[in-house]
Amino acid sequence: MHRLYRLYLSFKEYVIFWGLVIVSLILLSMNDNPQIRMIRSITISSVGAFQSAFSFLPNFFSLQAENDGLRRINVALADEVNQLREARLENIRLRSMVALKESCTTKLVPGKVVGKNLTLLRNTVTLSVGTDDGLSVGMPVVTGEGLVGKIIAASGGYSIIQILLNVDFRASAKVQRSRVDGILAWDGKVVLLKNVPKSLDVRPGDAVITSEYSNAFPAGIKIGVVASVRELPNNLFTHIEIMPSVDFTRMEETFVLSYLPSLEKFKLEEKHQK
Repeated sequence: MHRLYRLYLSFKEYVIFWGLVIVSLILLSMNDNPQIRMIRSITISSVGAFQSAFSFLPNFFSLQAENDGLRRINVALADEVNQLREARLENIRLRSMVALKESCTTKLVPGKVVGKNLTLLRNTVTLSVGTDDGLSVGMPVVTGEGLVGKIIAASGGYSIIQILLNVDFRASAKVQRSRVDGILAWDGKVVLLKNVPKSLDVRPGDAVITSEYSNAFPAGIKIGVVASVRELPNNLFTHIEIMPSVDFTRMEETFVLSYLPSLEKFKLEEKHQK
């Protein structure tokens, strides 16, 4: 108590002042005099105007927290949109794969692309299926769009595919419309249909498919379309560029055809070519 009394003595002027202010405010609020009512009205209006003028200050301090919340919602929505878009694209790809599986009489083994080398002269793709799935070296690989290539190496769970865009790749092909035959090859820049004489009928836009003469692929698999046809001087053959139907940069799923060439046919042809 003695300490409180000393504290009161030190601040008694302030205590008396605020006590008088409080008493005055109470008396003003209880007084119904017209002048007091006018003062009260002016005071309330002034306080309201002051609050309205500086009402942005609390909002300013809460704006950052609100923006952070909106950013989190925006990120979540963007992620959801990306997932829906990815699901839609996957659905489109799988529909084309299902259509291929329904129309193909050869057993198909689905495989997911898990690796790509598309910047070399000998480009390859790695699949998530291998010998444990019944695959063997030499089996063709396709998608719903067309021919991809063939298996050149396989382990228990993985396979390496030699794709069309490989300088070592060769396939017997034909123009679907005119039945003109040629050899499919990649020169490091473009896919070519080679060994086609100038006198034969090949036009831009013609579809190109695998032919019956192939020792590696069944006939009738779509390869692409003729992009351009040019006659080279002092050359018996036409320069024919092919646009592959498969987009290797976007390829994600494939089918491996459970198909191997006839060894009897291969040995007979090899024997009589010597």
